[in-house]
Amino acid sequence: MTKTIEVAALYVETRGAYFDLDEVTPWDIERDARQYSGPHPVVAHPPCQRWGRYWHGAPRKPHQYRLGEDGGCFAAALTAVRNYGGVLEHPKDSLAWKYFGLTHPPAAGGWVKADAFGGWTCCVWQGHFGHFAGKGTWLYAVVDAPDQLPELIWGPSDSGPTMQMIERYGYEKARRVGRMALVGGKDKTRIRNATPLQFRSVLLAIARNARSTKQQMPCTPHSSAFKSLPKMETLA
Repeated sequence: MTKTIEVAALYVETRGAYFDLDEVTPWDIERDARQYSGPHPVVAHPPCQRWGRYWHGAPRKPHQYRLGEDGGCFAAALTAVRNYGGVLEHPKDSLAWKYFGLTHPPAAGGWVKADAFGGWTCCVWQGHFGHFAGKGTWLYAVVDAPDQLPELIWGPSDSGPTMQMIERYGYEKARRVGRMALVGGKDKTRIRNATPLQFRSVLLAIARNARSTKQQMPCTPHSSAFKSLPKMETLA
């Protein structure tokens, strides 16, 4: 019987989708995934707040933050994927791709070479895997060979207004503001950030097909280099 490859799930929600799974070790906010140093392949969900459209802060109070100031989370996640194999997930159009010199994947789908460190990248919509709002997503993966990368459902998913939204708000408003804008309270953040179980399975499969031996890369940090960084406040 073939033993299941162990995977480290980095920057994940406490007691979330990656907890209580066989051969999956979750690294949540308390464990601090910046200190992960192998040896298992990873699925990484580094925080995205400082890499998105409003990286500088809310529209009502802009310029509170600097681009990319996430406490080193994305850099550590990228290094972990390059060194140990696996996959990193971030929102579509993440500015981290340009910041770290990664190729922007085509919105139409398909895997393309991302960098000179064995990385591949693609654009996929989590709506095809059960996400309520569609959620365009960029992936960065490092595997032993390109044929280990899965064929996914490419192109945008249906994230238009539901019939309930149209009946309540009218078509034009429902289409304009989008599904997430009509979800109230704390559920909005939880639903937006949640990883659908079907998509989680895809990411874990990529990691388990990845290289499982440590790769020596010139950008490899030692975990102690992050011990003086501020504590992570939010997760993607």
